[in-house]
Amino acid sequence: MSATEQDWAPLSRDGMAARAAQDIPEGWYVNLGIGVPTLIGNHIPPEREVILHSENGVLGMGPAPEKHRENPWLINASSQRITLRVGASLVHHADSFAIVRGGHLDLCVLGGFQVAENGDLANWSHSPKEVARQIGGAMDLAVGAKRVWVVMEHVTKDGKPRILRRCSYPLTASACVTRVYTNMAVLDVTPAGFKVVEIIPGMSFSELQARSEAELIR
Repeated sequence: MSATEQDWAPLSRDGMAARAAQDIPEGWYVNLGIGVPTLIGNHIPPEREVILHSENGVLGMGPAPEKHRENPWLINASSQRITLRVGASLVHHADSFAIVRGGHLDLCVLGGFQVAENGDLANWSHSPKEVARQIGGAMDLAVGAKRVWVVMEHVTKDGKPRILRRCSYPLTASACVTRVYTNMAVLDVTPAGFKVVEIIPGMSFSELQARSEAELIR
């Protein structure tokens, strides 16, 4: 590792979730996908009204419960324990997917394996090594929500880019992603390609480009 690379540190999973949470406006209805996105609810200030949706039938999720104060009957779509905000609603699974498919979600935040420069998303795999081995409800969410953000690490564990010209994994949906939050940067998907909105402190544009297959624009 060179001296310049030691000047910066990638965001943690909680750091990525906190950064994405900063940009969610008041009043939005938001679905949080499995993985890092589920942590976003822990970083939304209680005074900001954001209605978090889970496809298993919850509207109005709060942050994760305190230890030893979990309710075993309150879970999200990832089977994680949750809390409810004042005014929360529990609905039938079919009604919950009607919210998704009816275009009523302002935003869906999904985890991802790969995002292409045209907004294609791959967040599942046939590989037994990956956690998401089936497409699940992500397909409905990716095409049903008004906006799709992806939160993921910028490179794989062996250093291969996840920000690509074209996805090599099977697609969840095509041209659906509008913004990507990684542990190194915030990127907007534009007609011209990935536009860099923000880079973590200490990291240069060239260092970020070296870890991305797709060409980045300022």
